Amino acid sequence: MATKRKYSKKASKKVEKVMRERKAGTLRSGRSGKKVKSRKQAIAIGLSEARRSGAKVPKKKSSRKKKSSKKK
Repeated sequence: MATKRKYSKKASKKVEKVMRERKAGTLRSGRSGKKVKSRKQAIAIGLSEARRSGAKVPKKKSSRKKKSSKKK
């Protein structure tokens, strides 16, 4: 039984391209322009580029805000 793909082939190609750039030392982050050394950050950049180009990528998980409960 074939399962449904979470990420499209286009998305994996984008991540592959970005990982090569990282290994070559030419991958830079968007805002600051610093060189990207982290593998996780490189993957995140690749997925974000894929998302922008319209590839099938699941939505970003938003960080949960902690509620501060003060006891009186």
